[in-house]
Amino acid sequence: MLFSSVVFLFYFLPVVLLLYYTLRFSSTLKNIFLLFASLFFYAWGEPWFVLIMIISILCNYIFALLVDKYRDKKSIAKFILVLMCSVNLGLLFVFKYLGFALRTINEITYLQIPIPNIALPIGISFFTFQAMSYVIDVYRKNGKIQKNPFYVALYISFFPQLIAGPIVRYSTIAEQIDNRRETWQKFSVGTCRFITGLGKKVLIANNMAIIADRIFQMNTSSSIPISLAWLGSITYTLQIFFDFSGYSDMAIGLGLMFGFKFEENFNYPYISKSITEFWRRWHMSLGAWFKDYVYFPLGGSRVKNKDKVIRNLFVVWLLTGIWHGAEWTFILWGLLNFVFIVIEKFFAIDKMINHRVIRRVYTLFVVNLGWVLFRSTNLIEAGKFISSMFGLYGNGFWSDYTFMFLKEYMVFLIAAIIFSTPMAKRMNKLIVDGARGREILEFGYPFVIMGLFLICVSYLTKGTYNPFIYFNF
Repeated sequence: MLFSSVVFLFYFLPVVLLLYYTLRFSSTLKNIFLLFASLFFYAWGEPWFVLIMIISILCNYIFALLVDKYRDKKSIAKFILVLMCSVNLGLLFVFKYLGFALRTINEITYLQIPIPNIALPIGISFFTFQAMSYVIDVYRKNGKIQKNPFYVALYISFFPQLIAGPIVRYSTIAEQIDNRRETWQKFSVGTCRFITGLGKKVLIANNMAIIADRIFQMNTSSSIPISLAWLGSITYTLQIFFDFSGYSDMAIGLGLMFGFKFEENFNYPYISKSITEFWRRWHMSLGAWFKDYVYFPLGGSRVKNKDKVIRNLFVVWLLTGIWHGAEWTFILWGLLNFVFIVIEKFFAIDKMINHRVIRRVYTLFVVNLGWVLFRSTNLIEAGKFISSMFGLYGNGFWSDYTFMFLKEYMVFLIAAIIFSTPMAKRMNKLIVDGARGREILEFGYPFVIMGLFLICVSYLTKGTYNPFIYFNF
């Protein structure tokens, strides 16, 4: 079930909110209700997928109990922790990577191993990482054991952040599960945040997707002109940001409606002055997860040996690429980020290029190329598209399609560029700081939000193109 769907907006969410606030008198009842609402939400598209999630919940609930019980016996606790990682990653491997692994073996060895057609449970990478972090935190004494299985299940399956994050740590919401308070202020802020995210998704990401998908499709049949290739890569760069950050905004907003406060997941990544900074601003919950559970345990940057630091970064970025998808394009995309982060770390790029505009252009250039890899279905398609971007096929510069797309979608393209930077936020601050700015904003803001919601609904009811990129992960 998509957040940006009529079913969710006018049926599921209103009913869940109404019943939830009816049960406000009991913390236990409202939590159990949220759990069953979340399981229903997940089962909406493919009912049997919910069984995979329930198995994951039960296994990790038991693993956490065992780790807590044998905490003083280090060897047993470590064995349980290794077993937990094996079960979780094994489950993830079977559903997400088995087909890719067998296909790769067949290509290398010329064998004919049958490749099973296993459907990918939506959001399995997200809820698997959340479940693992809970058990690891219990092992590290960074979080208290939760002996109520329904509360562990609610943490892993809570529908606002279930499908595409942000990845929430149990330690950050354990207290909220038991003792959160719903307030009118939280609800109103959450509603505005949700509608803002909905606008990002429906009005900007979806329109950028129309251009990007059409251009990438054209590139598969023949080489495309340089201007069209660059337009395709830029619109996809904007699409994936507004698609994912819009979803995160909606998730954070929904959390607030139910009294939960989630961590932020994006902080204007496209104004970064390095790839390192970009990854401090993009999908921050995933970056923090790999840092805390992979990079630091390997030694991080504290090891004296430079080779080991590079090894640690390599492992993190290889896993980051693999986490995003079962294809060589994702692996190469992860290693591309690794190469530039190592260069920045050991060759002081910030000192070599001390002009911030040049550094931002460099960062956007690398990020843009990376997203072409990310978007392409295979390495051949990625190579062909990048070759078209630089005219390596003698493919010319201009195209009538470039003009057509710019003419039809110019308003959305300009809006995407503006809202991917802090410009709108700064303009809002200037208005608020004015003599009558705050009064005008307080009066007009609700009408702007209501207008934005109605526009989004009009687009949805027309059946406009509505993909969600991160549902694949």
